[in-house]
Amino acid sequence: MKLAEAKAQFLQSWGSLGAQWGINRTMAQIHALLLIMPDPLSADEIMQELNISRGNTNMNVRELINWGLVEKVLVPGERREFFTAEKDIWKVATHIARERKKRELDPIMKTLNQLQEVEGDQKDKYVKSFRESIQNINRFAHQTDKTLNAFTKAEENWFYNTLVKVFK
Repeated sequence: MKLAEAKAQFLQSWGSLGAQWGINRTMAQIHALLLIMPDPLSADEIMQELNISRGNTNMNVRELINWGLVEKVLVPGERREFFTAEKDIWKVATHIARERKKRELDPIMKTLNQLQEVEGDQKDKYVKSFRESIQNINRFAHQTDKTLNAFTKAEENWFYNTLVKVFK
């Protein structure tokens, strides 16, 4: 497979994966492009590579910066902004896990904690069923939170060694 074909396939696949993670395809493709490029790219270069508009490029690059996956870099002698992605895939994974936890898990945990305080007759089967369901979901959410915290704080070698032990 030629480099151009492999690159196109990677950008397409990473875009699809990103969409499954809850981010838009273009944002994931920009991330993929910056991940595989040896040098930082300008917004114009990103637009040209992916055939997307300036607005789409700028919006998605800013969001990638917010996620901690991309950073702006200064190129001496250039007035344009350039961008690069974190190349260490372990750091990428922990940034994504941390950001998804903040955006998705933390808000639902807050809601679940509030819902445990529902008022009603303990003997009412609807109240009882609601409380039990919320408690079970809350327990799962808190265990997931602990797991994500351990993952994002873990050293790469520890994580992989633990994973190998689990699947033996």
